[in-house]
Amino acid sequence: MAGNDPSGIVTRGLHDLRAGLGLLSRLPLPPLSDWPNPPAVWAWPLAGLVLGALALAGGAAALAFGLSPGLAAALMLMLGTVMTGAMHEDGLADSCDGLWGGWDRDRRLAIMKDSHIGSYGVMGLVLVTLARWSALSALLAVGHWGAALAAAAISRAPMAVLMAALPNARGGGLSASVGRPSQDAAAAACGVALLAGLICTGWVALAMAAAATVVGWLLARIALRKIGGQTGDILGATQQLTELAALACATALLT
Repeated sequence: MAGNDPSGIVTRGLHDLRAGLGLLSRLPLPPLSDWPNPPAVWAWPLAGLVLGALALAGGAAALAFGLSPGLAAALMLMLGTVMTGAMHEDGLADSCDGLWGGWDRDRRLAIMKDSHIGSYGVMGLVLVTLARWSALSALLAVGHWGAALAAAAISRAPMAVLMAALPNARGGGLSASVGRPSQDAAAAACGVALLAGLICTGWVALAMAAAATVVGWLLARIALRKIGGQTGDILGATQQLTELAALACATALLT
């Protein structure tokens, strides 16, 4: 940040948000002249909030035109997938295939790098997407739109935590190329995510964040044991599973 100059702080914040959107989405944004390395992970929840708001706008339009909450939720998932280039979904599928389809560390990493998708990946992707759709449908049906935004923001923080806490298992790939953030930056991402959640859905965000934390911790333990750390695929799976955990928690408390 540029000292204590408010305009400099805002400018730097927008820069870091732009970097987060550039890394975590396929939105047609102008390139940055100076890419932060390691990435400004504190802004990842804000990037998730922007992506969630754009998807929610599509869902709200669908409801305004008389479509059902189920169809509106499906449209939101479709928009989210298009905006991110399905990078998180791809990570989920590859992680399911690799973590459960390989017998040793090297074989698991090789499977995760393979562009083909196996039965574990198909079932993981189908079931998690179906569960996310079900939770979003229930929340839209009762008008708790803010929970969808909170989940979008909260689910981006665990990626930053795993990236800072775990070594890169492969020594290459997207996760390694963007650099390893500090633990302070990861903690800032958690703070931003929680604040965004509280603004969007009140104190329910605390339970949503707790659910996401538990799921993120479990996935981190599995990844550390099976492949010795994190990869870009593990980070993508983390986003998908922690978003599901947050949405499921919100559904239980708000519907």
